[in-house]
This record gives sequence, C-alpha cells and structure tokens, in this order.
Amino acid sequence: QVQLVESGGGLVQTGGSLRLSCAASARTFSTYTMGWFRQAPGKEREFVAATTWSGGNTYYANSVKGRFTISRDNVKKVRYLQMNSLKPEDTAVYYCAASTGWSTVAYDYQYWGQGTQVTVSS
Repeated sequence: QVQLVESGGGLVQTGGSLRLSCAASARTFSTYTMGWFRQAPGKEREFVAATTWSGGNTYYANSVKGRFTISRDNVKKVRYLQMNSLKPEDTAVYYCAASTGWSTVAYDYQYWGQGTQVTVSS
C-alpha cells in the first residue's frame, strides 16, 4: 500500500516562494513516477510536474517551467516541489501523486496525497 502525505502549503505574496513536501511510504518506489498536480476552484485538476523516482526523467508544465523545481531525498523517501516567483494564478490545492508508469495525466496516477492549499496574494 502506498501512502503520500503532503505538507508545506500556505499564504505567500506575489513573487514569494514555498516548498511543498511529499512523504511517501511503500516498500519500494524504484519504478514509480511521482507527480504534482493542482486544482483551483471551479477548474479541472492540472498537471504541474513529474519525475521518475530515480530523478532520471523530469518534466514541467509550461506554466511553471523555470519557476518550480522538483528535488528529492531518497533516504527519507520525500519529494519536494520548490516554487519560486509565485503568481496569483498559482493559487490552488496542490496534490502529489504516484503512478506505476510515466504519465502527465491525472487519470494515470493510482495514489494521491490529501492536498495542501497554496494561496498567492496580489
């Protein structure tokens, strides 16, 4: 059974930074893809970024490229999403997720965290 626990959301001003954490528990993650998605009120869940567990393949949505970065701590089984130069349009509930295959589509992810709110004030 895979469990994902997120933390690190909050309120920040435009141009500020936040770091989200996703702690994973499972016997092995070597073949998993870890993804980040977000959902704003009234909108569909949107892909943000994804990385293979090894970090060999990482992909970002155009809307966050150059501002967001995924990093990892394999010992702690934690993946981080560093978010810089935040904009009001980044306001959403952010979710980490795990998939047994590579994908940027929410439907393909089998395991989800509980979500954490990120609010960027203008």
